[in-house]
Amino acid sequence: MYAYRTAMAGDKITIMIVDDDDGIRGYISNLLTQKGYNVIACASGTEAIDRLRSGDDNISLAILDILMPEMDGLDTLIEIRRMHKNIPIVMLSALGHTNIIVKAMKAGATDYLVKPFEEEELELAIKKALEKSELLAEISSLKRKLEANEQKGEFIYSSSKMQKIKEVIDQVADTDASVLIEGESGTGKELVARALHYRSSLADKPFVKVNCAALPRELLESELFGYERGAFTGAYKAKAGKFELANNGTMFLDEISEIDPSIQAKLLQVLQEGSFSRLGGKQDIRVNVRVIAATNRNLREEVEAGRFRGDIYYRLNVVNIHIPPLRERPEDITYLFEYFLETYNAKYGKQIKVNKDKIYPLIMDYHWPGNVRELKNMVKRAVILGNIDDLHNYLEASPRKAKSKKEEQNKSHVESAEQDRSGDIGFDEVELGPLKKIAKEATLKAEGQAILKALQKTNWNKKKAAELLEISYKALLYKIKECGIDR
Repeated sequence: MYAYRTAMAGDKITIMIVDDDDGIRGYISNLLTQKGYNVIACASGTEAIDRLRSGDDNISLAILDILMPEMDGLDTLIEIRRMHKNIPIVMLSALGHTNIIVKAMKAGATDYLVKPFEEEELELAIKKALEKSELLAEISSLKRKLEANEQKGEFIYSSSKMQKIKEVIDQVADTDASVLIEGESGTGKELVARALHYRSSLADKPFVKVNCAALPRELLESELFGYERGAFTGAYKAKAGKFELANNGTMFLDEISEIDPSIQAKLLQVLQEGSFSRLGGKQDIRVNVRVIAATNRNLREEVEAGRFRGDIYYRLNVVNIHIPPLRERPEDITYLFEYFLETYNAKYGKQIKVNKDKIYPLIMDYHWPGNVRELKNMVKRAVILGNIDDLHNYLEASPRKAKSKKEEQNKSHVESAEQDRSGDIGFDEVELGPLKKIAKEATLKAEGQAILKALQKTNWNKKKAAELLEISYKALLYKIKECGIDR
């Protein structure tokens, strides 16, 4: 990999000129040297690639002639792009080489000049190329910072409810207390877990996450506790489990309510004694791990129903953090919307703007079943596609906020009374319209009722509900979202 740097304030910029014509190469070299640039002149593409591969030169920009013997400018451009995708490259061409210039631009050239060119044209091309390079570098740097902030649990909020959660995090972060985080999917449970870790003295130690709902029982046990060679078919060598990898750090058990009862006993041993044995192992392994768990269910109800061990629950629930759904903290909705819009505009180099008078009533009236994750992905998609109409359509076609229980009860009583008076629903009550649309709506309604019944029957265990309905887990999640089903 060759050395490359962007043009930062105070740096003397180095430009590489690649041209087999001694006269052109000398002219450009002298001109740029007088302008204060460092210049490296190469008589061929091969010489330029060798200089770049040596890594001795900090190249900020390259100027390539297209027509050169042996290795032409297009091949040189392609080779440079293989080594580094961001260095700005200005191509030089003679009149009549339009088709080659098109190929060069598609291959990653930043700009081009047609010979003969004026001194001002060259200066402008260099200036534009360097400015674009600096902008790309700033966006890349911002992107890395944003990703780092997400990894470290930097969550954004405006509401008093989230402020209280922040205060609890600050109080308990630098302790060894186990924490149970409860809340609907997409509310930010992992962000809270990461905040607890990175605000503690364990910040430089491992943070290991395991999604307990993503793996079947056999795989989850080996993932958590590891295995010895020969423990099962295919165990050709020993493997450390996640608890070993998290030693002296934090273990985050996401969706802990999904852990099979047979594994819960082994988990209890880790929580009580800080020890366990690998699958097929005879010796206990000791670890010092802080455990943070999360669930989108009410774990106390799971204990009362006999699906989760009470002794594990009480050991995990030393500190309980409940994250309210987005619809219950409306002050965060517009705040998060603006944050995500600004974030993704910067990340993808866009300048997408919205009419707040039109969009805010829609986002405030929307139910947000997917919570912050849904809001984030909606804004991200709108910015990437650059289509605000898509955002409007998404919100207008989606379910509104849930009505209060009292409103639902009143509505139910009215519908029941009307049903009693009118008997069975007749054909007169069916609204006319396109048959395909009517069939689709009827199918969606029937599917929604079946899914809701299956979820209620399995106490909202989505895996069991999927088995009952004979569909995949992913298909069930999609249908739940499509039907607007919310617990």
